Amino acid sequence: MVSESSFLRIEKKGVDVNREHKKRVVEELHAAWSEVNTGVVTHYRGLSVADMNALRSALHAAGVSLRVVKNTLARRAAQGTDFSLAEDLLTGPVAVAYGNDPVGLAKALSDFSGKKEALKILGGVLAGKRLEKAEIMVLAGLPSRDILLARIMGSMQSPLSGFVRTLHEIPASFVRTLAAIRDQQQGTGFHDPK
Repeated sequence: MVSESSFLRIEKKGVDVNREHKKRVVEELHAAWSEVNTGVVTHYRGLSVADMNALRSALHAAGVSLRVVKNTLARRAAQGTDFSLAEDLLTGPVAVAYGNDPVGLAKALSDFSGKKEALKILGGVLAGKRLEKAEIMVLAGLPSRDILLARIMGSMQSPLSGFVRTLHEIPASFVRTLAAIRDQQQGTGFHDPK
């Protein structure tokens, strides 16, 4: 038989475990949010578990994390990070997406919210600036990081390849000029005395 005092000890132990879990969640989120430059707050009410799993998969493919967290814990975790700029968005059932690829994050959320209207993008942060939903949608319309890097490399490579062709053309032109002089001299019968 369980005595009342042992029941209280079990109950108190449960509270301590819950408090420790909450503290660990706050510490993990604070550490993660300190290391990333982008975060977006969303409402997810109306999404099924399968929808949330599909959203997580889409975000994971973009290198982004998603966390459903209690608002009070999220506010505590946001203190001392750029995410504190979005504290007022932490009301209702929120999920916070965060990562270091702002365009990939915005594209993944925008694409998913287009398919599932239950996902509402509220706003977010980018490199210490508060973002509204419209700004996040503009980010979603930009080319991805990989495409931008490829375009930059292509534009940098174009002048270099032209320069290399020019450098290659100088000796080739010189050799052709020498061959023309040789042909001309052979045609006129002029021979070098050497």
